[in-house]
Parts: sequence; structure tokens; C-alpha cells
Amino acid sequence: MSDSAISPQKHRINGREMRAADFWRFITNQALRNESERLKSIHEGHSPTLFLAVRDTFLLQDKQVEAVLGVSVSTLHRRRRDGKNLNAVASERLDRIAIVSHLAMQVFEDEPAATNWLSRSNEALGRMAPIMLCGTDIEAKQVRRLLHAMACGGAA
Repeated sequence: MSDSAISPQKHRINGREMRAADFWRFITNQALRNESERLKSIHEGHSPTLFLAVRDTFLLQDKQVEAVLGVSVSTLHRRRRDGKNLNAVASERLDRIAIVSHLAMQVFEDEPAATNWLSRSNEALGRMAPIMLCGTDIEAKQVRRLLHAMACGGAA
């Protein structure tokens, strides 16, 4: 097989891996910020390219991205193209995803394991994938409670 036949697939995989690495850098940065700094970044708006990082990290479909971020994918693409940040609602949801993902990383001590847990339906969460429960603060609290219980030896 020639290199040109492999190249497009390699490019997609590398792009996906790079965006996933960007996502984990984002969550680490968010976790290092205090609440005032996080609030400021939410009000300023996060980069719309982060939706691609979330989508690629958790292998989400467009409808799932729209549900968890509360904004249409076409709007996300338009904001990205126009160089405009996300609004405070979508930015707060990204912050929630970052905080939950950081906690999952602490519990599992491994990015792939944390990503896998966040992406799969969970019986304790009504058979929902934990990542899909970051749209509201109450749902994210349920995920955080479960992760804290797991860290203390509770059920997964």
C-alpha cells in the first residue's frame, strides 16, 4: 500500500489525537485555576475549537456535542471560523466538563481509562454516559459524587 493511500487516515488519527491532547491540557489548566480565574475565563468565553477537542476525545456525535454544550454545531463552526469565543453558557459547560474530567483522571490515574469511563453508559447514573451529564450543575454533581465514592472504594 502506498504512503498516499495511508496518509489521509493517518492525518485524521493524528488530528484527533492532537485535539484530545489539547483537551487534557485544557482540563489541567482549568483545574489549576482558582474560582475567580475560572469565572473570568467563562465570561470571556472559551475558544470554540475546544468543542472539537471534546468531540474527538469522547468520540461524540454532533447531536451529543449540541446536547452537552447547549449550542448547535453550526454555531460552533461559525464562531470558530469568525474567531469569536463561545458564550458564557457554553463556556461554563466546558468548564464543568473540564472539572469532571480532571476528577476522573485523578480517580483512574490514566487518561484513556478516564476517557473510557466518562464515555460509557453507567448504571449508577441512569445508564447515561457521565460526559453527557455535564450540561447542568446538578447532573455534574451526581457524576462528581460517584467519582468521589469510587475514589473511596465505592461502586463504579
